[in-house]
Amino acid sequence: MLPDHLHAVLTLPDNDTDYSGRWREIKKRFSKSLPKTEFLTQTRKRKNERGIWQRRFWEHTIRDDNDYWYHVNYVHFNPLKHGLVSRVVDWPYSSFHRAVKQGIYTNNWCGEKI
Repeated sequence: MLPDHLHAVLTLPDNDTDYSGRWREIKKRFSKSLPKTEFLTQTRKRKNERGIWQRRFWEHTIRDDNDYWYHVNYVHFNPLKHGLVSRVVDWPYSSFHRAVKQGIYTNNWCGEKI
């Protein structure tokens, strides 16, 4: 979770191909948990939309183990890429911390941004 977007690597249940519906439900439930304090354009007001989400999303089907790890690493590196922290471990809203506890990463993975 980042201030203006989020990334996720999801596994849909067997026989479920409704990626858009799943994503819509995640966004809806998250939005309902937040107070309505964000700026809303007239278009968003007219469409009864929240101002916290982009209208679009990008989906990608993981092809193999290398592709999976590329995307998981991208998700964990993203707060550092956007300048929100100087070390990946410093971003509190990430599954990175769970992966460190599981021994997948070390706390100093990717080092520090200089």
